[in-house]
Amino acid sequence: MTLPDLSASIDPHKLDKLAEVAIKVGLQLQKGQDLVLTAPLVAVPLVRLITAHAYKAGASTVTTFYSDEETTLARYRHGHDESFDRAPNWLYDGMAKAYENGAARLAIAGDNPMLLAHEDPAKVGRANKATSIAYKPALEHISNFDINWNICSYPNPSWAKLVFPDLPLEEAVRKLADAIFAASRVDRDDPIGAWADHNAELRKRSTWLNGERFAALHFTGPGTDLTVGLADGHEWHGGASTAKNGVTCNPNIPTEEVFTTPHALKVEGHVSSTKPLSHQGTLIDDIQVRFEGGRIVEAKASKGEAVLNKVLDTDEGARRLGEVALVPHSSPISASGVLFYNTLFDENASCHIALGQCYSKCFLDGASLSQDQIKAQGGNSSLIHIDWMIGSDKVDIDGIRADGSKVPVMRKGEWA
Repeated sequence: MTLPDLSASIDPHKLDKLAEVAIKVGLQLQKGQDLVLTAPLVAVPLVRLITAHAYKAGASTVTTFYSDEETTLARYRHGHDESFDRAPNWLYDGMAKAYENGAARLAIAGDNPMLLAHEDPAKVGRANKATSIAYKPALEHISNFDINWNICSYPNPSWAKLVFPDLPLEEAVRKLADAIFAASRVDRDDPIGAWADHNAELRKRSTWLNGERFAALHFTGPGTDLTVGLADGHEWHGGASTAKNGVTCNPNIPTEEVFTTPHALKVEGHVSSTKPLSHQGTLIDDIQVRFEGGRIVEAKASKGEAVLNKVLDTDEGARRLGEVALVPHSSPISASGVLFYNTLFDENASCHIALGQCYSKCFLDGASLSQDQIKAQGGNSSLIHIDWMIGSDKVDIDGIRADGSKVPVMRKGEWA
């Protein structure tokens, strides 16, 4: 079903502010830099504003690649079986080449989280794996922070209807837009100043954690008793980060997290998700996994279990962790009471972990480390990087020092 154009429901002034923040805060786009932009087709109004702000900032070229729900569904309904093991390698090779040449990367999120809910999970899993393999050369430039990159969002009507199912569609779009604007701090008089203050607060948290040098974190709560060993020489980050190209960017808008790299071989225990995970058009809910020696050896979910297990079978690193992130339960996104069914937002309402690829940025002197050195220090390698939420107001976290002593980090979801 083709949804109507409801862009008139979205405050144009705040949408323009979001575009400005994406360029000036999210990317800090540099004069002469190329920009590679991806977006859902419905996000054209935001794409146009971002493009205008990019050229005002001195962009050399802006190249946009669009996705469309109807054409995505057409593949699953009419595509030949063997096609689900294919992906456009040429496209991702071109993106990787652009990043090698210094281009910035901006993604507008907003796809329908349930788009593929009724499609064959085996085909979804195969297509996701093929895409992950093809995308890896480009993803490595992002996960290694070689370039400045950013993700922001647009209120797709199909997404809005999922978040606010009881509202008329026009009102649902308006309400989702307002929630995005508030979380992205563009409902303030001075959004850029608000981001500077917020980045300073996140930097305080990461500085404290870096000073403690914990060997591990221990999570306890309903369905959760999990010890996450931290990589040797790990470093905590949050908010703005300086990429290897020297540009300081805010990769996620919004963001409320401080995060680092777990040790891929030192995760033990069991953990339950506290929010649904929307992955590639499939909703995966009530995830329960058990780790031994850093590896997931048992995984269940009340919804989307088949897709979850396909994800875990992507490669060896898919069953190990690449990120652990701390977010207070009282974060503005959590306090809004909105379940976004979108990882960019829901991960910033809750502490979370990520399956798969680690960030080389999250090591001391990470820019100078080889992939072999990162692996030796406990960093994980994988074709995927998928965040899912494990925090709530019922979860406690202790930092474990090398001598085994414990320090309260969070109690009932808040900083201790």
